[in-house]
Amino acid sequence: MTLFEELTWRGLLNQVTDPELPEKMAAGSMVFYCGFDPTADSLHIGSMLPIMTIAHMQRAGHRPLVLVGGGTGLIGDPSFKKDERSLLTKEKVAENAEGIRKQLAHFLAFEGENAARMINNVDWLGPLPLLDFLRDIGKHFSVNAMLARDSVRMRLEDRDQGISFTEFTYSLLQAYDFHHLCEQYDCRLQIGGSDQWGNIVAGIDLSRRLLSKETYGLTIPLVTKSDGTKFGKSESGNVWLDPKRTSSYKFYQFWINQADADTPKYLKYFTFLSRDEIEALERCVVEEPHKREAQRRLAEEVTRLAHGEEALQNAIKASQAMFGGDLRGLDETTLLDVFSEMPSSEVSLAVLAGDRLTVDVLVECGVFESKGEAKRLIKNGGLYVSGERVEAEDAKLTKAACLTEGIAVVRKGKKNYHLLRFVD
Repeated sequence: MTLFEELTWRGLLNQVTDPELPEKMAAGSMVFYCGFDPTADSLHIGSMLPIMTIAHMQRAGHRPLVLVGGGTGLIGDPSFKKDERSLLTKEKVAENAEGIRKQLAHFLAFEGENAARMINNVDWLGPLPLLDFLRDIGKHFSVNAMLARDSVRMRLEDRDQGISFTEFTYSLLQAYDFHHLCEQYDCRLQIGGSDQWGNIVAGIDLSRRLLSKETYGLTIPLVTKSDGTKFGKSESGNVWLDPKRTSSYKFYQFWINQADADTPKYLKYFTFLSRDEIEALERCVVEEPHKREAQRRLAEEVTRLAHGEEALQNAIKASQAMFGGDLRGLDETTLLDVFSEMPSSEVSLAVLAGDRLTVDVLVECGVFESKGEAKRLIKNGGLYVSGERVEAEDAKLTKAACLTEGIAVVRKGKKNYHLLRFVD
């Protein structure tokens, strides 16, 4: 397949501004750009569709400019947003931009013949004189046309919220970005989410007027789920690319828990697996859905991409531990993460001196309602402390029961867990 055919097959194309774009992309290497809004120090998985599109294009020989909106981020894009965004400080935008750069390095090559280049539009928007901008750029924009855009009209119809002049100018700034990159880097293509269509077209028109150059736009669809709910969120909120915000274990679990109906689509979107591999996994979903082979492969591929091989292996080990696997070797942070939604109790460190019966401690912690209940489970071979079966009713709780210096995990039966945290 050509690059354009592959992007189409993967569902990564929504609209193009010119039917000649496939031919232009096939003719040779193009410089293109995609912008990211630095509203947080991490991107979330909703940003992965444009990231994967950039990566496919780079692998096909095109040269990406990754624009972090340090300047436009100070204004805020109003496109299809119900409320005006809170304005960020320059210092916060710079901090967020650095976090985004680190995450993108997992997906893109910043070295080599067609290396990605990271740029920040505050470098040219910051020094831009207001009067020069209004005279030289603003005169090319029709307010009538701007008011007609769906993204703006939606906000204008909200009498309580409306749209500020600050956000109304955002489209001019993004258009100027395209013009600047075309002039400085011969950038001929902008890609972005489907909500960016109006901004992209404005940039194309400005480049044509000021530079007499042909430029192009390509938009990417917004990700949807088969049940109609929003993609990219878990019960606890956004699923972030930064493991400090969403741990590798929870990231892996998010993907492995995807519905059968969504998984084939996500394999196309979010992995570099070949068409043959993906179609084989699609057959697994239909013929052997109980094995969840497609979900497992999806979780492995995306976690490896975003967090690296070591983080993936830790996430797999932690997941296996939840189903009776070996808990030892997991660090305290991972253990707390894995069992964060399980019942827990704090226990005095003095208990580990070895003079207390395990049964007594577990009843005091509320793991069991009575000693009789605990003893019956021990007799049936169903009580485990940190992965070790409790064999005797008179077994004592010692430091050997701890997975780390201050944590032990009690398992009743196959799936009922209780976390013990030992404190001074």
